[in-house]
Amino acid sequence: MNTKKIGRREVMRVMGAAGAAALAFGCGGETATSPSAATAGTTGTTSMGAGGGAACAVTPTETVGPYPSLVDLFRTDIREGKSGVPLALTVKVVNVNNGCAAVPNANVEIWQCDATGNYSQYGSQATQTYLRGIQTTDANGQVNFTTIYPGWYQGRATHIHLEVTINGASVKVTQIAFPESVNATVYASSVYASRGANPTSNASDGIFADSLSAELVTPTGDPANGYAAMCQIGISV
Repeated sequence: MNTKKIGRREVMRVMGAAGAAALAFGCGGETATSPSAATAGTTGTTSMGAGGGAACAVTPTETVGPYPSLVDLFRTDIREGKSGVPLALTVKVVNVNNGCAAVPNANVEIWQCDATGNYSQYGSQATQTYLRGIQTTDANGQVNFTTIYPGWYQGRATHIHLEVTINGASVKVTQIAFPESVNATVYASSVYASRGANPTSNASDGIFADSLSAELVTPTGDPANGYAAMCQIGISV
């Protein structure tokens, strides 16, 4: 696994900037409680998602939420041995001010919880670094991550956090959601089955309630063979 640690994130700066942006978009709030304590039992033109047909648009900004990275980890495979249904995630960054042209040389970071609802670097997992990583977009504005289908924790729909930075400045903080049908299938299988279905739906999640259609990805595949998904992030630069 290619892991490169570079410095420490300016977490308070990022959280402050992202929080202000989230308020501007009227997004719901998240509280950074311990993840352990919170745990119960072909590119389209959409701003998010794998389908095409929608107008070129800026992706909704969301709160940075829990639990932003404390260390920069440049790598493609972020699993670190974590069990779960494989997920190949492609992210494409485009500039809506330039006809949704690809944005090369942007850093895309993702972070997510594991199958049991825990995040690394926080709470009982403070010394761990699993399921978080950064890649730099290529000439097509794309990055690829090898991860697992995210688990869930109390009070939130299933999601993955995402941040785009250019020349060290944060230009987009958002989250991606997953279809309820795929969630149900995954959570009845593999290491997820013991916890069962996520009690919080996309529609009842304050983060996605007003912007779900722009933040929903559509994975293809199945639990036995893994899933692949793509999301397009529209930024204004």
